[in-house]
Amino acid sequence: MPQHVPASLRTAGPRPAQPHAALPAEPRRIVFLSRRDLGNPAAGGSELLIDRLADGLTRLGHQVTLVCGGPAASRDYRVVSAGGDLGHFLRARRTLAQRVGDCDLLVEVCNGMPYLAPLWHRGPTLCLVNHVHTELWDMRFGGRALAPAGLLGRRLEHWALREAQRRNLMVAVSPSTAGALRGIGVDEDRIRVVHNGVEEPGPQHPRSPEPLFLALGRLVEYKRIDLLLRLWERVRPVTGGRLVIVGDGPERDRLAKLAGAGVEFAGHVTEAEKHRLLCSAWLLLHPSAVEGWGLVVTEAAIRSTPTVGFDVPGLRDSVDDGVSGVLARGESSFAAAWCSLALNEQRRSVMGWAARELAAGYTWASTVRAFRDVAVEAAAQPGESPRPARIAPRAAARSRRK
Repeated sequence: MPQHVPASLRTAGPRPAQPHAALPAEPRRIVFLSRRDLGNPAAGGSELLIDRLADGLTRLGHQVTLVCGGPAASRDYRVVSAGGDLGHFLRARRTLAQRVGDCDLLVEVCNGMPYLAPLWHRGPTLCLVNHVHTELWDMRFGGRALAPAGLLGRRLEHWALREAQRRNLMVAVSPSTAGALRGIGVDEDRIRVVHNGVEEPGPQHPRSPEPLFLALGRLVEYKRIDLLLRLWERVRPVTGGRLVIVGDGPERDRLAKLAGAGVEFAGHVTEAEKHRLLCSAWLLLHPSAVEGWGLVVTEAAIRSTPTVGFDVPGLRDSVDDGVSGVLARGESSFAAAWCSLALNEQRRSVMGWAARELAAGYTWASTVRAFRDVAVEAAAQPGESPRPARIAPRAAARSRRK
């Protein structure tokens, strides 16, 4: 695969190593400030990423603490609950001071609602961003009565990322997220791209002999499962089979009322059952309006299951369009790709093989190492000029092709 760098990222290539240069000391005490722990019923891809980072850094000898809202589970790293799902945003500062103490680096996970940590934390801060929620505020608060709340949320998020974090480095999980940050005015030289990893695939389960289509994720507005159910009514007469929807969330009751024949809501499933379904499915269907990366795409890919999604941020990074899956430009093309792949076993198989090859390049060990490199940089003494934005050569090459 040619290693070309797109024009917009030509300043982002990694600098040659300096073998005799003194390296900054690694931050030993690292605190993550995030909305949820992985054990929270509402946890998703962001929480899985934080867990893998915290666990990996702990194994490398760092003392890691996660301060979150809601329940705090027992893990190999320390987890501290700062209160309720929303109330903990107001209690985070006090919890950090009274129950955690000093740290060498505070990692603020900004997923829409910011903690504004740089305004009250004295010490190095790193901001981790899965995706910028610009359009999602309108989807969440779309009614006329709630529109002002959406506008306020969008402005607060943008200001926090652009201004409150203006002296700190930012970790984006994909080139799409890096581009969104630049789009709201974040300086490019503060952005570092660290990709998600994927679990080792384990023993392969057999593919379903009958058409089986899978959607996997939290049931919230921007995942657009309602759109998928609408398209299923057009696709089912052509393909037959079942559509299995894995996950839960506030949209479940409404979606269940929209579901027609052949739809199964599986709710939360175990990791073993998720693995079995990913292996058995003919296709992963991902109609989301936006993603930071689309972790479920890589989880399906490592099991040789291609994805049909929309040509939206995040999925442009995790799906190699026409190779490991198909990115549709509209509802009709989504339905057409769904039917075409369902009826063409050979093409599905070739795409599944390509998807597995692509996913094999993303490991959690590599993610942890890349994040630690940025953590070392972020924890360096204040006033040190950050290096230009970096992006993995693999992702840069694929961005060029698109």
